[in-house]
Amino acid sequence: MPATDANEHEIPTPPWRKKRPTAPARQPLSQDLIVETAIRVLDAEGLDAVSMRRVAQELNTGPASLYAHVSNKEELLDLMLDQIVAEVELVEPDPERWQEQVKEVMRSAQRVYAAHRDIARASLGTVPTGPNALRIAENQLAIMRVGGVPKRVAALAVDTLGLYLEANSVEDSMYLSKLKDGESPHEYFEQYIGQIRKYFASLPVERFPNIVGMVDYLTDDGGDERFEFGLDIIVRGIASFAESAAGSDSAPGGGSSTGD
Repeated sequence: MPATDANEHEIPTPPWRKKRPTAPARQPLSQDLIVETAIRVLDAEGLDAVSMRRVAQELNTGPASLYAHVSNKEELLDLMLDQIVAEVELVEPDPERWQEQVKEVMRSAQRVYAAHRDIARASLGTVPTGPNALRIAENQLAIMRVGGVPKRVAALAVDTLGLYLEANSVEDSMYLSKLKDGESPHEYFEQYIGQIRKYFASLPVERFPNIVGMVDYLTDDGGDERFEFGLDIIVRGIASFAESAAGSDSAPGGGSSTGD
């Protein structure tokens, strides 16, 4: 008997039955895929929407299958943060430009945090230990060291810079979370600050002469300008230790550390 193609005598589906659609091939789970999916949820819906269950739903699987690659939500957040900060642009330390370079790295970090909504909340109260976070800290330390900043001051400055970035980014994300559908950040800020401006102006001038007299300055919409001002204050403070240290490893408050 001659061989026949298996599909030649395939029985057709009865017309009263719906043919089941072929399910798309499921992408194999991996830690990278889980983290990428969690970041997409973060960017679209915010940090509160990120959970093991929510990420599993996006991947069309159960939460239990994620635990083979990520131990818990805390580790997931750490991995997300480290993946995101990989976007921060670093610089080659230059002793002639070190103060401006500190600002350049911080500006890049601010742009990255702003692009990922409230990811800054995941770094508050933690010491980032991922490879990408460490490369940023290493770069910041190297920049300050070529500028003559003592080791102890540079170590404290890295922490201070991180706290400033996180606080600024968290506040910005809080404003964004309050936006109504179709409302722009500028529209919201103008309405909110407009109310604050009127309130400050209505305060009794005999009790609050400086607030009343500086209403316009206190309620100015200067997001980028405000960030730059704070950054300039911090960098000037760091530089003051480098200038007074004269190459030594003096610590804040007049102390000193031994050895370079």
